[in-house]
Amino acid sequence: MISFSWLSAFTPADQENEPAPSGKWVEVNGYVKITPDNVIKILNPNPEFGQNVMTSLPMIIAEELDADWQKIVVEMGPHDSVKLGPQFTGGSNSVRMYWKPLREAGAAARQMLREAAAQAWGVPVAEVTTKAGMLYHGNSGKSGTYGSFASQAATRSVPKGVKLKEAKDFTVVSRSKKNVEGRKIVSGKPLFGLDYQQPGMLIAMVEHPPAFGLKLKSFDAAEALRMPGITDVFRQKLYEEGFEQGGFDTRTFNELLVVVGKTTWEVMQARKKLKVQWEPAGDTTDTMGGRGQKREVLVPGELESTDTQLQKMREYTAKPAQQLRKDGDPETAFKNAAQVIERTYNAPFLAHNCMEPMNFFAHVTAEKAVLVGPLQAPGWTEPTLAKVLNLPADKIDIQMTRMGGGFGRRAYGHYLTEAALISKKVKAPVKLVYTREDDMTYGIYRPLYTATYRAALDANKNLIAFHVKGGGIPEHPIHANRFPAGAVDNYLAEGWQIPSNITIGAFRAPRSNFNAAAEQSFLDELAEAMDKDPIEFRLELLKRAKEHPVGKNNEYDADRYAEVLKLVRDKSGWNQAENRKYSRGVAAYFCHNSYAAHVVDMVMRDGQPYVERVFSAIDCGIVINPDAAVNMVQGAVVDGIGNAFYGGLTLKNGAVEQTNFYNYRLIRMHEAPKKIDVHFVQNGIDPTGLGEPPFPPVFGAVANALYKAAGKRFYQQPFGPQLNNPTAI
Repeated sequence: MISFSWLSAFTPADQENEPAPSGKWVEVNGYVKITPDNVIKILNPNPEFGQNVMTSLPMIIAEELDADWQKIVVEMGPHDSVKLGPQFTGGSNSVRMYWKPLREAGAAARQMLREAAAQAWGVPVAEVTTKAGMLYHGNSGKSGTYGSFASQAATRSVPKGVKLKEAKDFTVVSRSKKNVEGRKIVSGKPLFGLDYQQPGMLIAMVEHPPAFGLKLKSFDAAEALRMPGITDVFRQKLYEEGFEQGGFDTRTFNELLVVVGKTTWEVMQARKKLKVQWEPAGDTTDTMGGRGQKREVLVPGELESTDTQLQKMREYTAKPAQQLRKDGDPETAFKNAAQVIERTYNAPFLAHNCMEPMNFFAHVTAEKAVLVGPLQAPGWTEPTLAKVLNLPADKIDIQMTRMGGGFGRRAYGHYLTEAALISKKVKAPVKLVYTREDDMTYGIYRPLYTATYRAALDANKNLIAFHVKGGGIPEHPIHANRFPAGAVDNYLAEGWQIPSNITIGAFRAPRSNFNAAAEQSFLDELAEAMDKDPIEFRLELLKRAKEHPVGKNNEYDADRYAEVLKLVRDKSGWNQAENRKYSRGVAAYFCHNSYAAHVVDMVMRDGQPYVERVFSAIDCGIVINPDAAVNMVQGAVVDGIGNAFYGGLTLKNGAVEQTNFYNYRLIRMHEAPKKIDVHFVQNGIDPTGLGEPPFPPVFGAVANALYKAAGKRFYQQPFGPQLNNPTAI
């Protein structure tokens, strides 16, 4: 037989796709290193989980450095908050947070090289120019590479206040660049935490309680220890009682049963042989710290079920709630209204389901700790490690690998702490690996949410009052100062929450991913009741918010918000006759300092709805890497459609009922849109968020299109199960 491999298309030379440096690296500053033969290495400071910061952040440095992008080598930087800054990937902050510091770092390195050349040539530094990694002195005709002056430049003091480029002069930023790790990804290079290997490394897995509200009572590991390759089985406590947890600490299950062995398969098989008894955990108390505060939080010990949770939420909806914002006199306006429209929207727990399951390598000795793996927030995790390992921070080395997805899940470093404690216990290098089932049943979910929206209309169908009351388990979703706050004279926002032992955490655009779905669905219903076009109705409200704003704490810019609506209206041909064959839905939202709007075109095939096309308009300020930005928006759209139709996690007696992809439904290839047309507002504003803002309004646009396609409104996510079974939750 003739063997075949598509990998044969890659030759050794082009697999790496980067220049091969010769000679020693010279560090010009914390971000830039240069070899004598003019190969430039730029360190990427922030963890990468697919948003392409490994390319976009170095592009910012290369722009101000005036380097030749083809001569650039990009490397993931180590965890070093002194040299490289906060190093946190989350909140759509990577580019926004590093935009100015990285520009300054590139400009400073360029200035140091100019000064070194000026000194060597005996000319004024003002006469030295740069282009594509070269230095020039026009009057004398002298020139030289950055590499030939790197050693001298490195001895100079880092200058402050160097003038930065005007946006019109950019040659790297705002020009599309290929993913610097693209070839490594598709050719299977070891980039991810699961790829990491070290001689003598053991594999560890944890057995956690099968339900929230249970804890480990006793176990019999005799049979598991007789299995091939197994070296140890023991119970491991994560935090001691009274441990003060930081912002991204969690203890879903504080005591775990650990199986350690030589290979993943052997450990998986041995774990099945454990005989374990669990018992009720009872109410527990967590000590929470962070932001200069310390508080005790009571965690209830009951075994919760989705049906009882929903019943509690219905009861809480009828109770008084915390007032978050009040403008005017909404009570009187509702009392005197000619018409009141009221709708309630619900959404389930969601699991992150990163494609790469949770994992981390740890080698802990009495002197130091080396940890390697996928992590969004090394700076938040390091203090926790220092406390639990009793090691100073400078003896802890966290090395970040590429992440196979993050979405907020990998901001919570408990799995890293578990790996470190296991390594310390067994006195060996260990890689902790979760299975898909482990991760889906461990917690850190998007919360269970509900919100009731009310609008008061006068006799002429004018909007005179707006009220939103939202709640959740275990947090409410309401952003009180966002649109349409500021656009309505009488406005009330309220929130409530129910304590729970179900651990939740950041999930791509936290709270916004629900708010946008409910709010944008309600605004469409309101527009219909007022006999207005959905886009024009939103634009009218935004005009009011600009010209006669109500209140002083409105978070959004009405002009920028309106601009994405106008752009998506125009690019989608919103009211053009040829598009009426589609069931069209629109939604727009502001979060993470950016604005996003989508028009969803839906069709029915064999009685099932499919999103055929999507038009997207985004205002995230200056776009660093246009191709990558389009990819990110397209990914958010597909992710949003999938979650809106299929995403949902339920519990019964504390146990998660969905444990893998066979019963936790994800969007399939044939269900993705055939076209996602992305457009960016060009306004020259400094970059704002992009990873999260396009995601929330997808839910609302899908809901509004589905109403037209199916002829009825859906108020409970996910929508898919209700299409064939109206009583489904």
